[in-house]
Amino acid sequence: MNWRKWLDEFILAGKGILLVTREKRFWLGFCPAFLLFGMLMNLLSGGFSKFELMFATGFSGSLKILGDSLLGIFGVNKTFLDWLPIFLLAFLQGVLIGLIVFLWHKKRENNSENLEKAGIITGLIALGAGCPTCGTTLLTPLIGAIFSTGSLAIVGAVSTVITILAVIIAILSLKRLGLETYAIIINEKYLARKRSEKHAKSI
Repeated sequence: MNWRKWLDEFILAGKGILLVTREKRFWLGFCPAFLLFGMLMNLLSGGFSKFELMFATGFSGSLKILGDSLLGIFGVNKTFLDWLPIFLLAFLQGVLIGLIVFLWHKKRENNSENLEKAGIITGLIALGAGCPTCGTTLLTPLIGAIFSTGSLAIVGAVSTVITILAVIIAILSLKRLGLETYAIIINEKYLARKRSEKHAKSI
């Protein structure tokens, strides 16, 4: 594919993402997804030990661990290098989910007589976009379990590769969803302007 076409598509997708931030539906998807995936990655950053600790410490201890995981999304008690990949992946996943929620709402709104089809299409979009943070979150502790404690360097290297791949997948998914979002928003603005012009002429 021509690199200029790719660049143009990324620019349009970026415009679509900027435009959708004005929509309430986007934030209804982004906020819970961003917090959920951020907390999940913080909880699993050291394997499954935090979950075991939650069962051992009871309700109050579990709340503290969850609270620390929530604060960790924003860099509290974390080094910059530990915080950045988790924040970046949680942010990208939040944007992906926000776009999917927005697109599903628009498909339902504009095609209410065929809601089932709209839901299937949006489900396919979600599957196509994938869940890069889920892959990173779940694979990293499993890799740690496979390798011995003397192979932490290998585990770290593999984890870094997985994180980089997750970011690449998320960005490519954002391009596809961003383009569709841009097309929908621009089309709605065009139709609204035409209706306004038609109404003005009728007066």
